[in-house]
Amino acid sequence: MRRSRGFAAALALSLAGTGAGAVLGLVPQAAAITPPVAFTADALSTWQPNGVVWALAEAGGTVFVGGTFSAVRPPDGSGGAEQSAVNFAALDAATGAPTSCHLSFTVGGGTATVRALTLSPDKQTLYAGGYFGAVNGTPVSSLAAIDVATCTVKTGFRPAFAATVRALAVTGDTVYAGGDFLTVAGQPRQRFAAVDASDGALRPFTADADEPGRAVEVTPDGEHVVLGGDFFTVNGTNTHALAVVDATSGALTKTYAGFIETNSVVKDIATDATGFYTANEGTGGGVFDGRIALNLSDFNQRWRDTCLGATQAVLPYQNVLYSASHAHDCSSVGEYPDGQRHHLLAQPTTSVGKLGWAPDTNDGIGEGIGPRVMTVGSKGGVQYLWVGGEFTTVNGSAQQSLTRFASTGDTGAPTVPVATAASFKPGEVQVRWRTSLDLDDSALTYRIYRNGSGTPIATVAADSLFFKRPQASWTDTTVAAGQSYTYRVTATDAAGNTSALSATASVTVPTSVDAYPNQVRADGAQLFWRYDDASLPNVADSSASGNQNGVHMNAPALRQTPGAVSGASTAIGFNGTDTRVYGDQRQTIGGSYTIETWFRTNTTRGGKLFGFGNNQVRGSSQYDKHIYMTNDGRLVYGVYTGATRTITTSASYNDNQWHHVVATQGPGGMVLYVDGAQKGTLAVTTHENYAGYWHAGGDSLGAWPNPPTSEFWAGQLDETAVYPSVLSAAQVQNHYALATAPADSVVQVRAAEDTYANAGAPDGNYGGSSSLAVRGTSLYTSYLRFNLPAAPAGTVLKSASLSVKTSTMSGAGTADTVSVVPITGAWTEAGTTYNNRPATGAVALGSFAGVPDGSAVHTTGLDTAALAGALGTSYGLALTSTGTDALWLWSSEAAANEGTPQLTLTFGAP
Repeated sequence: MRRSRGFAAALALSLAGTGAGAVLGLVPQAAAITPPVAFTADALSTWQPNGVVWALAEAGGTVFVGGTFSAVRPPDGSGGAEQSAVNFAALDAATGAPTSCHLSFTVGGGTATVRALTLSPDKQTLYAGGYFGAVNGTPVSSLAAIDVATCTVKTGFRPAFAATVRALAVTGDTVYAGGDFLTVAGQPRQRFAAVDASDGALRPFTADADEPGRAVEVTPDGEHVVLGGDFFTVNGTNTHALAVVDATSGALTKTYAGFIETNSVVKDIATDATGFYTANEGTGGGVFDGRIALNLSDFNQRWRDTCLGATQAVLPYQNVLYSASHAHDCSSVGEYPDGQRHHLLAQPTTSVGKLGWAPDTNDGIGEGIGPRVMTVGSKGGVQYLWVGGEFTTVNGSAQQSLTRFASTGDTGAPTVPVATAASFKPGEVQVRWRTSLDLDDSALTYRIYRNGSGTPIATVAADSLFFKRPQASWTDTTVAAGQSYTYRVTATDAAGNTSALSATASVTVPTSVDAYPNQVRADGAQLFWRYDDASLPNVADSSASGNQNGVHMNAPALRQTPGAVSGASTAIGFNGTDTRVYGDQRQTIGGSYTIETWFRTNTTRGGKLFGFGNNQVRGSSQYDKHIYMTNDGRLVYGVYTGATRTITTSASYNDNQWHHVVATQGPGGMVLYVDGAQKGTLAVTTHENYAGYWHAGGDSLGAWPNPPTSEFWAGQLDETAVYPSVLSAAQVQNHYALATAPADSVVQVRAAEDTYANAGAPDGNYGGSSSLAVRGTSLYTSYLRFNLPAAPAGTVLKSASLSVKTSTMSGAGTADTVSVVPITGAWTEAGTTYNNRPATGAVALGSFAGVPDGSAVHTTGLDTAALAGALGTSYGLALTSTGTDALWLWSSEAAANEGTPQLTLTFGAP
């Protein structure tokens, strides 16, 4: 449903990146980025102006900078003094430092500015346009020619422009200009003109426009000139914002009446061998703000990118179109919805789809536009993308109005994955993580490490973009029931930069099927949010293959207990003000679907529990396929078909008890179930068709019947699932019943005491040692004491396992079998030596069949019956061996409990 009603304040999602460094220097050779992107996203240290940069050009390894400023200063944090630079600077392309070329552009009255810079084809002459009356004291009139070799004004070039020149293009013999002027050299030329490249003499070229010219570009064959600006007519013919004219006469070749909206203008034009590209800025909400690609063969449109956000500059380079804007809404081209501004983007010259390159600036000073101009410079075999504008930060670090990015030297590592692990049945663990963000690499490699091993157990490749970071997952099928495992994940980019290890994700494999989540997965859920996440911001998807993770907004309360279903699963809490979860995957919903969730609340302000909407961090303008609660606690399920179509319960459910709600729609219409019972039907088989995201805990509800006071949900949710099919009444009832089915409970018990005996030091006590040792000859035996709990009421011990961790000592592992046996004699950690070591039993309760070198956790199952008989007591285990290869383990005294020996006990129904 479309509505414009406002929603609560949006969460500002920040992009992580590498800021400009403090030390100037050449970029190291190395590294790759994801093709076809040609530049890293790592901003290089660069001298910076104290105002706005409007123009850039490059020749011979020098980048020329024009704008409205009076000085340049070193990068923040580096040495050096500020230098005078009156609206112009020349900087070394490879170091970002000033060269010996100094020019001052001044004017007798008003504020001088340099708005356009371009080089002659031979790179010997720099043409500068703007509003100025002199360069280094030499009189000029808003257009000047500079000898690049000597950095001096060419006095023989004397055109006379009566107002600001905003755009320039040059061929071997002609300079084309666009701007605000109405006359040149006293002759009528309205907003566009051409002068001789050597002396500035006015050319016959006439392309008079009724409003300012802002862009001018010559086609590669030199036959035509493409004009852009604010105009509505050229030479009296209707053609808004864009026109193609003859390069000699200015006569119209191609007009574009009605092609661009009347309140959108062309700010920049760039060409390559196949086409030309426009940068558009619109005025007013939803007005065309993006980019257009047009063919050189016929000057017709190739594609149009309708992202919103005032595009200021376009630059095609090696089949990629780089653009400067503040693009905040690309939903119209199937990308991110209205929200955070993104100032630098890349896309193929053949399509609108964004590539994995997204360094960022802020809006900055002046008009708050951010970047305004780009150029590529080259030196020492390295290419540099220079960006100028009015920003004051780059990738979150202070840097004003000017920055650069290199074609090599990628040093930025991906963000650290947020990993979780879950197990729903014996023999299987699902490891999942939100894909990482890397601002110049979209194709990343993830390595999964188990139990602290330094060798990955699996490697997974997955793609992600700054606006699309789907869940990736891997299933470990080599796990044993009743044993505990830990997993950590890293992300590596194409250059080999690797993130830190994720936080540890721990899981215990059940000894029997966990009935409720297993059935949700078996019934085909493609989104399954269990809300067991222990940290922000990722909500793991526990479905079998959907990988539809969510993102926490404004920090809802995690791991709320008790959850809705039996077992260790937890719930999530929403405050009814601004917390919610939104889906990370943009999608459309088919004709058949089911949404399901558990809820608990005592609210009297209502709110949306779950639904579909077209935005993420902001309130949606299209929203339906949702379940919400009225102020008096009744549930409403609704879709939009041009009108709101709803089912409402007669009973209220704000009694602070857990309830189960399921809503389905398909060929048979709409059905609403609560607590396994059908509560209403409606013969409606359609809903609003749009691309969007699932939301839990709140989203827009404007114009829906019986609207609650709050669009946000105050209460708890658990076990939220979405299916691409209609669940039957029997399936719904089965889910409701399974919520109370017995589930395994897991208790982990750390060693209360541990030590070892050493035959080489028969009187030595090692109770305070951070290590444990096991060997047959000469003997080391380790002793562990655990205070075992009693079995929870109505359960029995179903499995037991022992986990130990090898130390970081070289050769800590062993090729020998290590047995776990019961201790039959008395002992204490502080008093045990080799001479008084306790007796041990002869029958092994479990064993490690060799332990590889490298610090890692190792687990073995134990005799369940033996430990069941010892529940509720203090129980001792010894680690023994008959071989000569010592095993070294961490003890409970190791720093930060790094490897404390641990029992995992699984209890369940008899």
